[in-house]
Amino acid sequence: MRLTTKGRYAVTAMLDLAFHSRVKPVTLTDIATRQTISLSYLEQLFSRLRRAGLVVGVRGPGGGYKLGREVNLISIAEIILAVDEQVDLTNCEKKGNCLDGQPCLTHDLWMGLSETVSEYLEGISLGELLQQTDAKECDTQNADGQQVVHFNSVDTVAMAIK
Repeated sequence: MRLTTKGRYAVTAMLDLAFHSRVKPVTLTDIATRQTISLSYLEQLFSRLRRAGLVVGVRGPGGGYKLGREVNLISIAEIILAVDEQVDLTNCEKKGNCLDGQPCLTHDLWMGLSETVSEYLEGISLGELLQQTDAKECDTQNADGQQVVHFNSVDTVAMAIK
């Protein structure tokens, strides 16, 4: 299974948001800068995350985004599904029509693995990932005087899907 950039970036951005929104809402520009993700790509992801109720937009001065629910009530699987990612290891998109309209010999194997991966990701909350993550603090501060924390997105997401 290969999780696409969309799912990886969504989890990374949500982890960044969970860390930084404890004090005040976080702008997508801040997330884009810290995580080196395109701002326009983040806007697309957050539109989907907002529709799923995982984030809430805050308007006005000091506005941005905050989590839509408690950090421990958001699963990694929800984040991935919210951005239209599917955990599917079959070649038939779980339809069972792999080989001339019939399931292939290994269909059940890949279906079982897909279910196992889905259950694993469902069992990890954003809060648990936040506790596990190896946040790397930088000596720099942003314009508001807050310490900037960067997450190594590859390691962070890998923790969620290892």
